[in-house]
Amino acid sequence: MGFVSRADLRVRNAARSARIAAIKADLVARLGLTEADAVSVNEIACAEACCPDRETLVLVMREGEPTRAYRIARPLETVMADDLAGVQAEDARSGFTLENSSGSARHPPKA
Repeated sequence: MGFVSRADLRVRNAARSARIAAIKADLVARLGLTEADAVSVNEIACAEACCPDRETLVLVMREGEPTRAYRIARPLETVMADDLAGVQAEDARSGFTLENSSGSARHPPKA
């Protein structure tokens, strides 16, 4: 890898931040999140043989419910609308509500 200037890093970080903000905004709309809820989008390294070197991790934190984690088996910059639709579908399938909770958190299956 060649020399990377601070200016290059700033441009990359700005693009990355913009991409994360766009994904979050899409997920907030898709999942019907409110101001009391939060969503986190991060790219992580995956050391398991069955996953890519980098994958995107989405945490959905709804007020009064356990945090739900969803994996997208792609680097952040390649996440597509279909991937976000998959998160939406998986979140809907998890079906956790306070009314049907038996005191233990239900965790969605890993993608």
